[in-house]
Order: sequence, then structure tokens, then C-alpha cells
Amino acid sequence: MSSMLSIKKFAAIDIGSNAVRLLISNVIEEKGKPVVFKKNSLVRVPVRLGADVFIKGRISKENTQRMLDTMLAFKLLMKTHKVVKYKACATSAMRESKNGNEIVNAILENSGINIDIIDGEEEAAIIAATDLQKFIDPNKVYLYVDVGGGSTEFSVIRNGERVISKSFKIGTVRLLNDMVKRDAWTELNDWIQTYTSEYEKISVIGSGGNINKIFKVSGKAIGKPLTYFYLTTYYNTLQNYSYEERITELELNQDRADVIIPAMRIYLFAMKWSGAKHIYVPKIGLADGIIKSIYYNTVSSNTQ
Repeated sequence: MSSMLSIKKFAAIDIGSNAVRLLISNVIEEKGKPVVFKKNSLVRVPVRLGADVFIKGRISKENTQRMLDTMLAFKLLMKTHKVVKYKACATSAMRESKNGNEIVNAILENSGINIDIIDGEEEAAIIAATDLQKFIDPNKVYLYVDVGGGSTEFSVIRNGERVISKSFKIGTVRLLNDMVKRDAWTELNDWIQTYTSEYEKISVIGSGGNINKIFKVSGKAIGKPLTYFYLTTYYNTLQNYSYEERITELELNQDRADVIIPAMRIYLFAMKWSGAKHIYVPKIGLADGIIKSIYYNTVSSNTQ
């Protein structure tokens, strides 16, 4: 390999409310060219921390053990991949669990992985730092919606820049357990209308595992948006199938087949309230934002 080219591996661990992910990316630097971030490997483990936390306030013994095992596995994968830098971020489930810090310490002792519990604002900022340039028309206005299990992060993007962001405690696992009050929806509606009503035309950018899945099912070409009509139709289709049928006939994972419906409600409301007719799905999220932030040193990171 010539000295003109340098490839390093960075890793991001995203400890969400519905699943835990390890993203390993190649960071490719070539003289005279912009840096390229290329996905090398993604491992997702369906540990649903939110189900414990939003109901009981703490992470169960079983899920604590699963977290210890998962992090040890991630540590070994990072080692064999020769990852040079990583950052592990935990979001709303760990943030709200009474034993979150205890588990962070147990993981550090067990696998040496340092976990940062981040707040909603930081989460929104990291997500908005993802590489959107390929998807964004700098002359258009977008409402970026990242739906998670415990919270949804919203950002208004104009001229390619983030205007404002906010994190709302409306997430798929919370909705499944009927833990979102009407007030929360009203507050979201008000926020969206306040920050989007001045723009004549707006599109939504959607991220999160559920919208990625819907986009894949649609068979649309990368970069082409889904319509509000398509989303409504698919939402109604899903409603007509039982949970079991969604797994057997629609071929959804069992840990996707339930949360996908509340996720669609969030995207549909975001489109309705902002007046967007299209939703773009760039297939990126918190983990991609973490990789980029490590590279640009906008967040603290750990060396392997």
C-alpha cells in the first residue's frame, strides 16, 4: 500500500433501548481527497433494555448478564479487527435506569469497555453530525427524525446546517408499553410546527432500524424518497397482520415485528405536522455519527 493511502479502523458502540450495536468502520485517508468513512462490519444484538427500565426503573439480572456478554464479545471483535479508537454511548434506557452506573462499572471491570451515558441533546448533536452531504440538497429544508426505543431526536436542517435539535421521550419501546402521555405528543406537535411552519417546502429525513427496514421492503433505489402515501399504506398493511404473521409472512425479525408499528406512527406524525410529503432514508444513525465525531475529535474517545 502506498504511503498516499492510510486506512484505520474505528468503532462505535450504540447501547440503545431496543438493541445494542457495534459498528466498525474503515477511515480512509488519501492525499488530496476528503476522508471516507466506509462501513466494515455491523453487529446488532436485540437486548431490549428499555422494556426493563421504562416499566421497572432498572435493568434486570438477565439483561445485565447479556450486556456483560455482549460487551465482552464486542471487545474481542474490536481486538481481532485491530480497531484503533472506539467510543461507546448509551442512550435513554441506561440514562434512566437506577442501576445504569452500576452496570457501566461492571462492564468496565469485565471487558475494559468505557461507556458514556449521553443525554438527549448530545445524542441529537451526534446524529446530526452524520455524513448527510450525499443525501441533502443544500437548498432544501429538512426535518431529521431519528426514532429510537426510548426517545426520538429531531433536527431542523437548512442550507446543510443544523438550525435546532430536540430530544423527545417518545420511543417505540415506550409506546409499546403505553408509557407516552398525550401531553408529550402535543408538545412534539407544537415544537415541529413552531420550527417548520415558516418553510414552504420541507422533507423528512428518517433514521433508525425501523425506517431502514421499511425502505428495504419498498425496493426503492438509494437516495429516492418514500411518500407519505406509501408509509400510510404500509402502516395499514402491518396493522392487518398479527404479530406472528408479521414474522412468518412479512419476514420481520421478532424484535422488529412489534416496534415497527409505533415507529411508523412517529414518522407519520412528523410528516403530517411538518407538512412533508416525502421521507428520505439515508441508512445512518448514532453509530455513524459517533465514528465521524471520533475522527474529528468533537467527542472524547478511547484507544483500543
